[in-house]
Amino acid sequence: MTRSISPLLPISYSSEVSAAKQRGAPIVALESTIITHGMPYPGNLQMARSVEDIVRQQGAVPATIAVIKGVLHIGLEPAELEALAQMEHVMKLSRADLAFAIAERRNGATTVAATMIAAYRAGIHVFATGGIGGVHRGAEESFDISADLEELARTAVIVVSAGPKAILDIPKTLEVLETRGVPVVTYDSEDFPAFWSRSSGLKSVLNLPSPAAIANFQKMRDQLGIDGGMLIANPVPEADEIPREEMEIYISRALANAERDEIAGKAVTPYLLDNIFHLTGGRSLKTNIALVENNARLAAEIAVAMNG
Repeated sequence: MTRSISPLLPISYSSEVSAAKQRGAPIVALESTIITHGMPYPGNLQMARSVEDIVRQQGAVPATIAVIKGVLHIGLEPAELEALAQMEHVMKLSRADLAFAIAERRNGATTVAATMIAAYRAGIHVFATGGIGGVHRGAEESFDISADLEELARTAVIVVSAGPKAILDIPKTLEVLETRGVPVVTYDSEDFPAFWSRSSGLKSVLNLPSPAAIANFQKMRDQLGIDGGMLIANPVPEADEIPREEMEIYISRALANAERDEIAGKAVTPYLLDNIFHLTGGRSLKTNIALVENNARLAAEIAVAMNG
């Protein structure tokens, strides 16, 4: 089957996603920033392929989203995925610059916010990622707050993550989500996770035990006419976690290094993640891959349950 391209917006569906849409199969959106900015080649390609295969194994279709030469791709062909994994100077796209990259025919990888926009535009309502952005530590001075939070409040996509990235101020991030009316549901745990760690030290406000229960919750929201997204916090598997107390030591050191080097804006998160990778001797990346795969599995199960 050939790729489907919209004549109005430069949006292109992979053959697999196009076929899934035609037969009404469940689809899971996947971001691309983790591929271009999260880890080097060829490990990034291996991870991306593994995540897509996990979605397929659960009975759903993966749709990795990216902008390539100004075309918004909903799903990538194998050769396109491999090419993206090797690209350099790729823009990191959020709500503010997604349309810019398309208009200027750039290459861009989508963050949580941009992936949500693209997924919703394509009629996809479940999205798997690693961790969401949020309120950065020290935001009372820097005002550094991710656009992911606003997107969750306005765009009707279920986002499955391991919680906010642990480098963030998690209590303040949860306060903003509560203020914006975003349901934050922990999957099968009473402890709210902190990305690399199964517990942030905070208790979950809402928790549900199964993909079917999450799908039913969303169905009730739809029937009540409640718009906006939902955040599912899925704790990393116990065998792969790095305990919170240990991670806080690494995070504090990385934050001090960022302040010393005057890192700001979009450069903060990749800088901190790279610092933590070296401080943990590579353990943080191994855990990151494990939690992304775990989230992809749950997202696919939710998509299948919503499609039933």
